[in-house]
Amino acid sequence: MGVKPLRGNLWKNKMNKVWIFDLDNTLHNATPHIFPHINRSMTAYLQKYLELDEPAANALRIDYWRRYGATLSGLMRHHGTDPDHFLWHTHQFPELPQMVLHEPQLRHVLQRLPGRKLVFSNAPKHYAEAVLELLCIDHFFDDLFAIEHTRFQPKPRIAGFMRLMNKHRLNPVQCVMVEDSAENLQAAKRLGMKTVWVSDSHRAPAYVDVKIRTVLELPRVMSRLSITT
Repeated sequence: MGVKPLRGNLWKNKMNKVWIFDLDNTLHNATPHIFPHINRSMTAYLQKYLELDEPAANALRIDYWRRYGATLSGLMRHHGTDPDHFLWHTHQFPELPQMVLHEPQLRHVLQRLPGRKLVFSNAPKHYAEAVLELLCIDHFFDDLFAIEHTRFQPKPRIAGFMRLMNKHRLNPVQCVMVEDSAENLQAAKRLGMKTVWVSDSHRAPAYVDVKIRTVLELPRVMSRLSITT
């Protein structure tokens, strides 16, 4: 994916908004098939390399995820785990084409959004690229910023956001973050971004500008984000 540097004077035009999309459970539904597979793979990894039984490995996986926002962060901090080794072995999907759920209207929705589009994911690059290709939407995005590009500082850590903004010379005030994770949106709002929460929740925190049930609703709410086509 090519990178087109942004110049400061371009920010005066609303058409130069930058949409920053999460991947899993934002651009596609990872809950039925992909997340269970990843959870099983991570548990198996902890069993093998930390020599734990399955219940202990599963409990540790969940504990690190709750404490640090990512199981990998806990493994790096407490066990010196090689992040590339972990991500490669826990994100193998021999049946990925059958696991990715397609939204036929998604490509049309992305076409209607004015401005540049980026993907910012806590997933590894090889997996995220494969999902975007299967969804047939990879060509809509100027860049995929995966966990490796944050130097393994996943969302919601500000350090990961800063690396993304520095790479693309982004002014956060002109960015719209679209995410299923409220915690990640809280970090984006702290930086000055507009925030769109993809959620079935009935209530939204104060740091959420717009709540939608699916990204397919984005064109309908653009005016609430001060964006015009």
